[in-house]
Amino acid sequence: MAMRHPRRLVLSGCMTALIVMTALSVLVGWAAPNLISRKWAHHITTLLFLGFGLWSLWDAFHDEGESEELAEVEAKLDADFKANKKSSKDGNKDDDDVKKHNRSILLQFLSPIYLKAFSITFFGEWGDKSQLATIGLAADENPLGVVLGGILGQALCTTAAVLGGRSLASQISEKIVALSGGVLFIVFGIQSFLSTVVV
Repeated sequence: MAMRHPRRLVLSGCMTALIVMTALSVLVGWAAPNLISRKWAHHITTLLFLGFGLWSLWDAFHDEGESEELAEVEAKLDADFKANKKSSKDGNKDDDDVKKHNRSILLQFLSPIYLKAFSITFFGEWGDKSQLATIGLAADENPLGVVLGGILGQALCTTAAVLGGRSLASQISEKIVALSGGVLFIVFGIQSFLSTVVV
């Protein structure tokens, strides 16, 4: 999206979605020890980290279809962009005024690009490894530290993706990203396994 729309709107939509997602995940993780014991929450967190690490390593060595999927999505976005551009050229000023008048109140104050970036990011990240890891961390560690660290990490990654997405993607392979993520998850899993549970 950042290649076709103003980066500021795309970045703000993505960041808002990730902040909301991180805050919700931390709330769920913070409430988890009230539902299950702290010891079980710690063990589940450890298993999640180790499982995600193995999953990421498996993806790094066995998943070849993601590049094709990315190319397919880019082709669809190009087609949508061209279709939207053509329809906006064909319309006249009266049609634009009617469309603006019929917009919902929310769309009058928020850009459709912002809302699209927000919704794509929010629903795309729902149930993702990072969300589940955030829930596990918040159940086992200081929730304030988890939310601040999660937001900072998401901000750095999202900013890098929006500002240099295509050039970064051409420089860094998906395999390297999956390997790095897998190793980090396993390191965090081992650290979690070796740490003691504070009850």
